[in-house]
Amino acid sequence: MKKVFTFIGLVSIAAFCNAQIVINEVYTGGGLLGAAITNDFIELKNIGSSTASLNGATIQYASSSGAFTQYNTLPSITLAPGQTYLIQQGSDGLGGLINLLNPNLIVTVLLNLDGSPGVGVGVGLALTSGKVALASNATQVTGPTAANVLDFVGYGLANQFEGVGPAPSPTILNSITRTIGDTNNNNVDFTISLPTPQSTSGTLAVNDLIDLSKKSMFIKNSLVKNDEIIFAAEVKDIKIYTLSGQLVKTASIKNGVSLNVAELQKGNYIVTGLVDNQPVSQKILKN
Repeated sequence: MKKVFTFIGLVSIAAFCNAQIVINEVYTGGGLLGAAITNDFIELKNIGSSTASLNGATIQYASSSGAFTQYNTLPSITLAPGQTYLIQQGSDGLGGLINLLNPNLIVTVLLNLDGSPGVGVGVGLALTSGKVALASNATQVTGPTAANVLDFVGYGLANQFEGVGPAPSPTILNSITRTIGDTNNNNVDFTISLPTPQSTSGTLAVNDLIDLSKKSMFIKNSLVKNDEIIFAAEVKDIKIYTLSGQLVKTASIKNGVSLNVAELQKGNYIVTGLVDNQPVSQKILKN
């Protein structure tokens, strides 16, 4: 079903037919131990060919199987084609290698849709499964085809989504990002990728994800086949986490260059540590 967009603002009726402001990227690992970034974020983007505006819109949130219960309001937004709008959300406050730089909106007031007072600053988005909706007003969203829905993303094991399936699950190092426009199919439109939050200026809104990628290559064998992680340098304060953020092993490498992980089950893990007193993080797969 093709969504009908009702943007209210400084655009003509003709612009409504072409311009679309959609949810472009969602990162949910903010502030978790081993995370790439200190805060969750949602990035909006105008993927249309004309300038588009939003006035009175909200971002609404729900658990994977629950009703939409919380929201934050958005200021009036006008985006040129291709422009993005970065919304900083909550943080677990325990980790994260880099901070968001110059987000367009830092959510400081969280409201409850049942009318009760909001608690907390920003939304701590569910890590692996949840629902996010861009709505034209503060009326509770009931599903992806509700009249006030401008865009809807269900991810992981969400029970509601656009199309035939949900978007994949984000991780503490990866976001889910729109890659092929808006076909109204979450499982097709979104893929897992390195977070690339961008503010309206179009500049990368983190310190330097390229440098982060370079620093992360402190493990030689990201595919661990023989129960030994082989390091490229001396690493202090090693911590190994599951993708859900559970700490499963700690160690330091002083004179040797490897770490035995025979006790860990097969699967994906995040390894963090300090190299030359600089934080590093890398994903491994134990085979």
